[in-house]
Amino acid sequence: MSMTETARQYRWMIVTAVFIALGIGAYLYWYAGGKTQPEYREVSVIRGDLVATILSTGVVQPRNRLEIKPPIAGRAEQVLVEEGQTVTKGQIMAWMSSTERAALIDAARARGPEELKRWEELYRATPVLAPISGSVILRSVEPGQTFTGSDAVFVMSDRLTVKAQVDETDIARIHLRQRARLVLDAYPDQSFDGQVDQIAYDAKTVNNVTTYEVDVLPEKTPSFMRSGMTANVSFVTDSRPDVLLIPSEAVKSRDGDSYVLVAPARPNGTPVERRIKAGLSDGKRTEVLEGVTEGEKLLALQLRVNGRAEAVSSPLAPYGRRR
Repeated sequence: MSMTETARQYRWMIVTAVFIALGIGAYLYWYAGGKTQPEYREVSVIRGDLVATILSTGVVQPRNRLEIKPPIAGRAEQVLVEEGQTVTKGQIMAWMSSTERAALIDAARARGPEELKRWEELYRATPVLAPISGSVILRSVEPGQTFTGSDAVFVMSDRLTVKAQVDETDIARIHLRQRARLVLDAYPDQSFDGQVDQIAYDAKTVNNVTTYEVDVLPEKTPSFMRSGMTANVSFVTDSRPDVLLIPSEAVKSRDGDSYVLVAPARPNGTPVERRIKAGLSDGKRTEVLEGVTEGEKLLALQLRVNGRAEAVSSPLAPYGRRR
């Protein structure tokens, strides 16, 4: 190969490398610019109520679960309650015969109705009484069915509660009789109120995450609530009625102070940064104690990701274009 051809190939390699480098640079420039284009949207200072909550999940379980077992083996003659039925303490739930009585009754029935009636009066069935007032959550016996002394013929619950798992970082803000809002996964459109009934002293650690079990008792148990259902719990930690509110992404934090960007009065005006005194926040909205007035226009930062604008809360985000 001649020196001329070698030089030509060498120049061609250099030109190709330059084009590749320019292409990569253009792509990176486009990607960085198109991926994170800071923009601002105009928001208003409004007045309203603010509620700060801690979110958790839990499972519906009986607060006190009681299994009713017969004192001796035998047979169920009559069952008087159904699952879901509410009973009072001392109410008769079923009539049962011991194994001996069941054999005598069967023999008398074979001799005729008069003999059966005579033995039923002489050897009466034994009642199964409700030991507490509550709901029947399980009925595992039917008339004519036999059972042993170790079989639970009924399971009762005094009340249903939600056992929620609260992270150890939040447990200090949970206290007895604290208000909570409950929503069942099976009925997402029907929420109901509850309150903290018990806080566990012993923690559970799963995958290096430490949680405490908190019992949340519904103020009024809804009819559709069932043991084993998954529930979402919002513990109310604080509230502020009738306060000035702004979106949290409109607040910047710097050197321990909070700032907002006030929208210019004229279309081509310059935004003005102003220091404020921020109060309670629920993550989406922040209370403002000083520095703004109701109805005032502010600018909230958002990023354009893949052509779509998304709100963002960044304490040190630079000011960008206003939409």
